Amino acid sequence: MKVLVTDPIADAGLDRLREAGHEVVTAYDVEGDALLDAVSDANALIVRSGTEVTDEVFGAAPDLIIVGRAGIGVDNIDIDAATEHGVIVANAPDGNVRAAAEHSVAMAFATARSIPQAHDRLKGGEWAKGEFLGTEVNNKTLGVVGFGRVGQQVAKRLGNLGMDIVTFDPYISEERAKQFGAELVDDLEDCLEASDFVTIHTPLTPETENMIGEEELALLEGGYVVNCARGGIIDEPALAEAVEDGILNGAALDVFGEEPLAEDSPLLGVDDIIVTPHLGASTEAAQENVATSTADQIIAAANGQPVANALNAPSLDRATFEAVEPYLELASTAGRIAVQLFDGHMSSVEVTYAGDIADEDVEYVTASALEGVFAPSDIQVNAVNAPQIAEERGIDVTESKTSSAEDYQSLITVTVSDGESDVSVCGTQFGGEESRIVRIDGHRIEAVPHGHMLVVRNKDEPGTIGFIGTALGEANINIAGMFNGRETIGGEALSIYNLDEKPDRSLIDRLNDDSRIIETTYVALGDG
Repeated sequence: MKVLVTDPIADAGLDRLREAGHEVVTAYDVEGDALLDAVSDANALIVRSGTEVTDEVFGAAPDLIIVGRAGIGVDNIDIDAATEHGVIVANAPDGNVRAAAEHSVAMAFATARSIPQAHDRLKGGEWAKGEFLGTEVNNKTLGVVGFGRVGQQVAKRLGNLGMDIVTFDPYISEERAKQFGAELVDDLEDCLEASDFVTIHTPLTPETENMIGEEELALLEGGYVVNCARGGIIDEPALAEAVEDGILNGAALDVFGEEPLAEDSPLLGVDDIIVTPHLGASTEAAQENVATSTADQIIAAANGQPVANALNAPSLDRATFEAVEPYLELASTAGRIAVQLFDGHMSSVEVTYAGDIADEDVEYVTASALEGVFAPSDIQVNAVNAPQIAEERGIDVTESKTSSAEDYQSLITVTVSDGESDVSVCGTQFGGEESRIVRIDGHRIEAVPHGHMLVVRNKDEPGTIGFIGTALGEANINIAGMFNGRETIGGEALSIYNLDEKPDRSLIDRLNDDSRIIETTYVALGDG
């Protein structure tokens, strides 16, 4: 095959491709028409974050089989367009795990012992031995926010150094946390209150943006914060103020809301905040690992073998793909809604198929449901890696089928559970194109899943819907659609509101404070 490489990767990856008999062409920093020309006769494309792989690129590359991302993030690759063009997209999610974990550990020690500050003072001619009194990690508690690959490795390393571990992650099972000696707590506040050190390992999503602000930092009084995951999760001005005012002893950050970090960032003016320029994956071993992992996946695709870290599943035959394609987004949406309504530590996901869809090969549909369930996490799930990801997180995945679909041609139900409680979301396709949510737990509804959704469980009493509408109106939030269902007259009702914008916390608190409201949950579907 002809392999085009448009972003620099380690020579070990290029050498491996050549040894396998493939032609390797490097064309760094090409874009626009030059990129389209370069890829026109390529069979494989290797990129990092510098190349935008768009639908136009796929259209210009009729012989393209696979795009390999030498790293984990694939925001620069149009995966939907790749699937449409029958191109595999694969990343290298494990290559820099050790490097990122080790950098997080190093940053924890650096802030606990003021190593960079003492270094600078000594370089400046001062022997300031008496001005730096550090903190030992032994017998301290480490809070890990986000317990994926990197978070688990940080917990393993610092746990071996005498730290107690607590973790907050709605997408990890309690059993999996125990395997790493960690206590799984119910919410972020519990994690912060219990911790002396907190390290962040969650992706940046609408739900996690500025997740740790002034109030959350105050819960960590006298502690330390480390973030080598994603910028934007911590409110940077609030962090600078908390450290400057002595609420926190220190902080260490490798990632920022905007990179490069602005010269006027408040973080730079606080002595006890350590900053590094996004070095988490910057080791020789990590760069070699992602390069050789990407090369191995290119070689596997060339040989017609399974691609272990594929992020889409173009291997279905056209007839099967056309049969299940209308249900992919529906399954993903049902998964997104179910997990956001679920208040627990997920241990299992069940996808049930009823009616005509039960006669099809639904492995790819189940993968789409899992993609929705894991949408707020850093995991991209498909028919290739879904079992592996679920196993890593200790989550059981089951499929079931039945020929009966009640009054519908086909139904898909996604149920998330912690073994004791669960949430089920059931959907169907109208006319093959329009998705509808037709049941949430025991409530029959007919809701259009879109954008910003407010799901309200309330007592079936006169005036309740009017109160909700009034509260939204007074908050200047427009209702685009409203759907209501109830179990029995005077029992419990459920209503869904499609909103033009995200409601703030004060509005949700106002609704929940009313005696008629049982629970209010904001659900983000990412398309509003």
